[in-house]
Amino acid sequence: MAEFSTVNRDPNLPNYDFGLPTHPEYRNYIRRWKFLIESYLGGANYRSSQYLTRYIYESENEYLQRIAQTPLDNHVKSVVHIFNSFLFRNEPERDYGSIAGPELEQFLKDCDMDGRTWESFMRDVNLMASVYGHCAVLVDRPETQVGTRAEELQQGIRPYVTLYTPENIIDWNWNRLPSGHYELEYVKFLEPEELGTYAAGRYYIRTWTKDMILLEEYNDQTKNKPILVEEKINPLGKVPVTWVYANRSPIRGIGASDVGDVADMQNAIYNELSEIEQLIRISNAPSLVKTRDTDASAGAGSIITMPENLDPGLAPRLLQPNGQNLDAILKTIESKVKAIDRMAHMGSIRAIESRQMSGIAMQSEFILLDAKLCEKAKNLQLAEEQIWRNWALWQGQVFDGEINYPMAFHIRDKNLDMDLLQKAAATQRDSATATPAVKTMLDERVKELLAIDDEEMEKIKQPDTTGMTHPPMANPADMVKHMREMISQNYTDSQILELHPEINQFFGADNGEETSSS
Repeated sequence: MAEFSTVNRDPNLPNYDFGLPTHPEYRNYIRRWKFLIESYLGGANYRSSQYLTRYIYESENEYLQRIAQTPLDNHVKSVVHIFNSFLFRNEPERDYGSIAGPELEQFLKDCDMDGRTWESFMRDVNLMASVYGHCAVLVDRPETQVGTRAEELQQGIRPYVTLYTPENIIDWNWNRLPSGHYELEYVKFLEPEELGTYAAGRYYIRTWTKDMILLEEYNDQTKNKPILVEEKINPLGKVPVTWVYANRSPIRGIGASDVGDVADMQNAIYNELSEIEQLIRISNAPSLVKTRDTDASAGAGSIITMPENLDPGLAPRLLQPNGQNLDAILKTIESKVKAIDRMAHMGSIRAIESRQMSGIAMQSEFILLDAKLCEKAKNLQLAEEQIWRNWALWQGQVFDGEINYPMAFHIRDKNLDMDLLQKAAATQRDSATATPAVKTMLDERVKELLAIDDEEMEKIKQPDTTGMTHPPMANPADMVKHMREMISQNYTDSQILELHPEINQFFGADNGEETSSS
């Protein structure tokens, strides 16, 4: 991958290629990360980066106008938000162990000193990791000169977290310990928010090592060596930073995005939507073809003046595309959208025509999506426990709690499940071995699917008399057929006997027991 350049570069980001050491993989991936986050954000961010392919002979103004006219169908944001909604539909079970106290309560309500709750923060962490492939969470604690814990509580001195996306993590390194575990040796962060915006090419780098915390100022215009602004001891003896992965990659410190392929496909659709816009515009505004000697214009009330000896074949005419290519482009876009749904295992959730999928195909999609979500939940669970260990370390404690994210999401199609339940109920009605226990189980499953209580369920179980009449039956064959229709409409045995007392005449029964086995 080419190094980061000034082409299509965010003007608020410094030029990392000149004068400032960065991790080799950072230089390899920075443009890709920029593309991924802008694919997620969409809107002006996406347009300004000019991901629309420019025609060979297209002028700058024509190109910019076409960018302004082309809409973006944002599939990246849709996929990421669906992942997030499933993962956090049920709050994880969190046991904080012995670290409970006022600081913990304050932290859970405002974990980043910016008003975000811990639950909201973890949602954002997962969202950014899903887009980029990974992100990092730093646990820090303000310096204080107070002497007592009560004074710290009064001043709000407690650990807090900061989320860093890959653009702001410019260098890092792990060491392998004798135990076999990896330990973060150092990490360098770009921190524009803390000390103001990038002004005149000036920005700041904060370096965390096991022993020291360094703050440096750098100016990418002068290209001078970074100036040390602040230096202090790291009281923890470790780097309190947790890498949060969406998916692991072969490269340590680099995650694999959930939506990398989706973003590429989205860009292809974006360019094809531009072609559609062009076809519509050209079709609605045909071009006039004429000779130089012909005085003509197009539009209502136009007058055409032609030389008297003009060849009829050279008469002015309108050149108007017939739009036949429009259907082909639309079909191509449709196939790409389906490909996106396959890649994200969301064919049964996002697709408008999902009801056309077979039951087996839908269940397969649900299984694949459930497995994907389980892997993401494991990564979040592991990361959050590491964050809590760093949090406890700042408090002079040891985290002995436990974090448990949901590991089964039971993604199902309610319509399909209801259809299966109806078939099961019908089988029970027609079966000589039907039992009340099975019927009760089926009723409970219906209530669960419909999210209704017992009273509403009783209303549902009442027979549907719409369009059904009950004239006396003249022969046993008609009676049996009619009885089966009534049973399918939830009529009870007593109701059937009340409406058709002639049943006793046909079958020689004085109750509904025989009826139920017909």
